[in-house]
Amino acid sequence: MAKTIRVGWLGGAALAATVALALVQVSAYAQTNAAPAAAAPAATEPPAAEAATPAAAPEASGPVDPFAHGSIQNGTGKAAVCSSCHGPNGNSTNPEWPRLAGQSAVYIAEQLRLFKSGVRNNPIMKPLAGTLSDQDISDVAVYYQAQTVTGLEADPSFWKAGSDLYRRGDKARNIPACIACHGPAGRGNLAAGYPALRAQESVYVAKQLSDYASGARYTGTNVPTADPNSVMMLTIAKRLTPDDIRNLASYVQGMR
Repeated sequence: MAKTIRVGWLGGAALAATVALALVQVSAYAQTNAAPAAAAPAATEPPAAEAATPAAAPEASGPVDPFAHGSIQNGTGKAAVCSSCHGPNGNSTNPEWPRLAGQSAVYIAEQLRLFKSGVRNNPIMKPLAGTLSDQDISDVAVYYQAQTVTGLEADPSFWKAGSDLYRRGDKARNIPACIACHGPAGRGNLAAGYPALRAQESVYVAKQLSDYASGARYTGTNVPTADPNSVMMLTIAKRLTPDDIRNLASYVQGMR
């Protein structure tokens, strides 16, 4: 029988030691593999997504801050077309499509632009994203971050092994703990754009990890420039076995 995993913050020194070690490992990946880029924003609480009168997002080729320009109210209507795949309020019922409820607005906006540009060449998302303006992207992104993700169940055969790898990594194989970027409860890092993983469909997570490992997630040769955060995942995923991917995917599906 499937089991619900309620994952909370680890206690005191244990959490500090785990995260500190994982952050050192992740930093090493970034320094070794990433192209020179501006430092990621500090992990601070993002500004309120809904301003009284948000400024219109300028049409530009570079990133646009969804918190500065997005409107939850406007995003409600614009996201209606997304519900056929991503479910009501972003809680997908199809295991092949990601849950967007509670996801980082920075991450959603970034991925929509990658789809729009063709760096992520999904045959469904590319034409849909191509119709969106920068303002549309900001509105949809802040709308989904404001939604509440509903819980799912984890496969009891796999989640314990997934928990160990997520929390501790595997030093022998130079795999850092997922907790460093995605957080103890899988809530991600909203300011830095690291995605939330809690209650994400395991089928979708396994597919993305496999695509990172094979290189199928992106097209073209400018991926590190287009999506700097991808560099770590492109490296780490190659060191995961099929069992690792299955176990991790099962674990995060049961996170709260």
